[in-house]
Amino acid sequence: MASFTKTVLIPIAHGTEPLEAVAMITVLRRGGADVTVASVETQVGVDACHGIKMVADTLLSDITDSVFDLIVLPGGLPGGETLKNCKSLENMVKKQDSDGRLNAAICCAPALALGTWGLLEGKKATGYPVFMEKLAATCATAVESRVQIDGRIVTSRGPGTTIEFSITLIEQLFGKEKADEVSSILLLRPNPGEEFTFTELNQTNWSFEDTPQILVPIAEESEEIEAIALVDILRRAKANVVIAAVGNSLEVEGSRKAKLVAEVLLDEVAEKSFDLIVLPGGLNGAQRFASCEKLVNMLRKQAEANKPYGGICASPAYVFEPNGLLKGKKATTHPVVSDKLSDKSHIEHRVVVDGNVITSRAPGTAMEFSLAIVEKFYGREKALQLGKATLV
Repeated sequence: MASFTKTVLIPIAHGTEPLEAVAMITVLRRGGADVTVASVETQVGVDACHGIKMVADTLLSDITDSVFDLIVLPGGLPGGETLKNCKSLENMVKKQDSDGRLNAAICCAPALALGTWGLLEGKKATGYPVFMEKLAATCATAVESRVQIDGRIVTSRGPGTTIEFSITLIEQLFGKEKADEVSSILLLRPNPGEEFTFTELNQTNWSFEDTPQILVPIAEESEEIEAIALVDILRRAKANVVIAAVGNSLEVEGSRKAKLVAEVLLDEVAEKSFDLIVLPGGLNGAQRFASCEKLVNMLRKQAEANKPYGGICASPAYVFEPNGLLKGKKATTHPVVSDKLSDKSHIEHRVVVDGNVITSRAPGTAMEFSLAIVEKFYGREKALQLGKATLV
């Protein structure tokens, strides 16, 4: 019996942009693709951008004879240069092209890799804005589309376009119906590229000394895009972000089997003070947070001190609501769990700030959620600068 599983290769390196890589991995897996994450380094663990560590499934050197329906390259520097200089990857991508199978790349990778390897000749392609001149020298037409398809090559621009890019790849592999199904779960922005906004009630000043100290807990089956978007964006803003694992291991497997690495165990920072504690979602991950007494106690102390705390996706419903952390507050959460909120007046809003509490809905709202936190700590101008830089 023929197999209809579609196989995808995503290579990563030291200096890969983690939000792009994680979004591609998890969205394509949601679509039903069999995704292999392969390190082009000599070990499976890589130090991605913004101090984020990732763990690949295998080494690229061990799978060079494998055939994939799609090879997709993330960006980030110096990761994009490393991918370009990997001869094994170049050979695989060129064979992919000559055999008529799909290749895709985002951010700096269209110009640095696909363009340098001669695969964009006669093609329309897009990429990260600062690489457009280099891209134009390697393709027929460099365009500013958020996602560009030309034949069997798909290109895109940066972190803020990655989910759209990945949905396009699902459509290429599985068809429009599957793409629309995944898109509806993720809650993509209806107006990508426009200035982000959020709903704010009972406006208060979020204060900090010198640098915001922010705790991002992660657990087994946490939603990876939501976790990495928070860390990626907040570190770009120069906040001090601590990734803490709930459980006994620093290495955590997310809801779509992407492997993330925390810096500390939650137990090690349970007595520390933070300017913000903010939780990613994921249904099972949120339930693990809810059953972690130390984390719930930290959140209660945060609330009692009137210090900011936040959650996205299932966390407002599973962690905040049952522990009285939304009492008197307007909030939002993922549509599938919104019936658990006692006050449902703001559940359709993408990001809601009510005094010291911030909530949001899904992977597709995670960058707006993160940028809203930046705005609360640093102001609108800084948040808009980061939104532009990441192509939200």
